Amino acid sequence: MPLEKLRGFIGEIAQLVDDRLPEAQLLERGAALLGALIAEDDWLPDAYAQPSPDRYQQFLLYADARQRFSVVSFVWGPGQQTPVHDHTVWGLVGVLRGAELARSYVRDDHGALITKGEDALLERGAVAAVSPHIGDIHRVSNAFDDRVSISIHVYGANIGSISRHVYPADGPPKPFVSGYTNDTLPNLWNLSKERLHS
Repeated sequence: MPLEKLRGFIGEIAQLVDDRLPEAQLLERGAALLGALIAEDDWLPDAYAQPSPDRYQQFLLYADARQRFSVVSFVWGPGQQTPVHDHTVWGLVGVLRGAELARSYVRDDHGALITKGEDALLERGAVAAVSPHIGDIHRVSNAFDDRVSISIHVYGANIGSISRHVYPADGPPKPFVSGYTNDTLPNLWNLSKERLHS
């Protein structure tokens, strides 16, 4: 699988982060870059696209050395979903295969969570953003009960290592750290191997 597309995308996101853009500009430009990456489905290595029958998978593809951003593939088995959760940092979600349903939540005047609007259907090629400034609490599910869906996420931190919250229906928020499914990363830097095959 050609990794130069992923490597190029990571370089472009790193430049946006280096430029210290206001969040709104970073999300707008980052969404365009992510949209271009997911427009073609020929670059994600199979090892980072494998579903599990037990739960959705969160494969780290790249984490910035200073943990300023990370790139993750989420692999959703049929019917799988997250709990209601937050992120605490900016994030972008782009659907590479299949489709996702996202239900957003906000706090009412008493601090209770309420649904915000209708569920959003994100189909292949769609990109959405989250952040504490524009809306950060949601539940995401595979839109299909009979096939796998995959989305590519970019976060403004090493998302698998930061403390976030899940929001049970019957109690207060609970802290969690998501971690990652994988213990190895794609080798983005084996350029000699790529040159042999070009």
